[in-house]
Amino acid sequence: MTEPLLRVQDVRKEFPTHRKEVVHAVDGVSLEVKRGETLGLVGETGCGKSTLARCMAHLYDVTSGEVWFDGRELTGLSRRAMRPLRREVQVIFQDPYGSLNPRRRVGSIIGDPFAIHGIASGTERKKKVQELMELVGLNPEHYNRFPAEFSGGQRQRIGVARALALRPKLVICDEPVSALDVSIQAQIINLLADLQQEFDLTYVFISHDLSVVRHVSDRIAVMYLGKIVELAPTEELFERTRHPYTRALLSALPVSDPDTADSRERIILTGDIPSATNPPNGCRFHTRCPKAKAECAATEPLLEPVGDDHPDHQAACFFPLQRGEDLSKAVPELRAS
Repeated sequence: MTEPLLRVQDVRKEFPTHRKEVVHAVDGVSLEVKRGETLGLVGETGCGKSTLARCMAHLYDVTSGEVWFDGRELTGLSRRAMRPLRREVQVIFQDPYGSLNPRRRVGSIIGDPFAIHGIASGTERKKKVQELMELVGLNPEHYNRFPAEFSGGQRQRIGVARALALRPKLVICDEPVSALDVSIQAQIINLLADLQQEFDLTYVFISHDLSVVRHVSDRIAVMYLGKIVELAPTEELFERTRHPYTRALLSALPVSDPDTADSRERIILTGDIPSATNPPNGCRFHTRCPKAKAECAATEPLLEPVGDDHPDHQAACFFPLQRGEDLSKAVPELRAS
């Protein structure tokens, strides 16, 4: 089998606080990203999605564990050693307003990768920048404009152009459309899909919007409180959900048909998300899970295939959902004290 482009193995990332506590942002995550695919990464705000992505790109040093990219381990590499690899891994950030320097012209912003890596200068750099602007649907004549002169969607296209300047192998899209209007979201998603086909890109697509992730992803990893709780091919995840948390997320998706919306399963999770500084023992989700039992609080479940599921479909749950099971009627044997 072809070696994955990116592999993270038991990665942990902790942040100390001023109260001498430790935030367990990412806690023992292992997964692979195959060449040419789009891996969706979803979960509630604060679950560790963006932190994991920054560990993948080596923007954060991991507390423990390993990150491998294209057969080379990134863990512990110095900034100088990482510099050649920066060309291969790029990030598209969430905020098209905050990720661009408002005091610099767009041509300079997009041209930075060429300058930093000494690839092109002068007229040649300008030509490359204008080609990139045209590639992402911007007018090359607007080379000398400032970011404030562009709309939100156009600014995100500037971010896409900057990320693609060095023809990377992996692009991490950190909620690239969440700050945009719905109509503009579709344009950016279609642009990313076209660019992926044209340049054989691999994406890690981070979002809290499952409907968007379903549209763009080949596989989806669901995170909860620093852990991957379910990982599956996209349609398999939606049609044969195994983890109660994933089912709860899916039940919150808006439905256009009023009749379907009234009759569908509704799952309302009780309780607050536990603190990442003091996560619960056992399964992280047991304090809110409708199916929680004593075993869930005592032992941490492994992320592994369930029953006769395909090996690519894995869930970390002792009591996974069965086909047709109505989770909204479940009564937990175990409740948080």
